Amino acid sequence: MKKFVLLHYGFEKPTPEIMSAWGKWFESIKDNMVDMAGPFIGGREISKAGTRDLPLGPDSITGVTTVRADSLDEAEKMAQGNPFISSIRVYEVMTR
Repeated sequence: MKKFVLLHYGFEKPTPEIMSAWGKWFESIKDNMVDMAGPFIGGREISKAGTRDLPLGPDSITGVTTVRADSLDEAEKMAQGNPFISSIRVYEVMTR
């Protein structure tokens, strides 16, 4: 199986309903989940132009989930069941 990273975008103050929906989603993918990180609570972007704070908002990366799947299509199907705030981006992790 291949590995895919799901980048979760968008911040909204968590409600009990949102937390419940996330719990159900994590339960539904638990057999394919490799790792998860988040929720993120802020950060900084470092570029050649300097450093800037990254406040939480609709464009923020708020978490990362790594899953095992046979294909990008299969990983996308897992992501579609997520109660995301703005969007999820799915990337295949290159193996060496």
